Amino acid sequence: MRAVVTVAGKDHTGVIAKIATTLSENNVNIVDVHQNILGGDLFAMTMLVELEGCTVSFPALSAKLEADGLELNMKVHVMHEDIFNAMHRI
Repeated sequence: MRAVVTVAGKDHTGVIAKIATTLSENNVNIVDVHQNILGGDLFAMTMLVELEGCTVSFPALSAKLEADGLELNMKVHVMHEDIFNAMHRI
């Protein structure tokens, strides 16, 4: 199973490291990552992650990443890939 992780907020040092560390600590593999700095200071990142080996439940992982977002003063959202695809189907 895979999920989409999105991160948005004011850019600052350590954002990717913090999110990647939480994913690694929970045995989540990052399959793909795209990040941009918009307008000089707005950070936006989307990650596709593989959850097969994840050591915690999906809700627990989501809560950990959302807590990272609070610590970073950013918004972090995690969504199952199937739901993401269904929402973006034309």
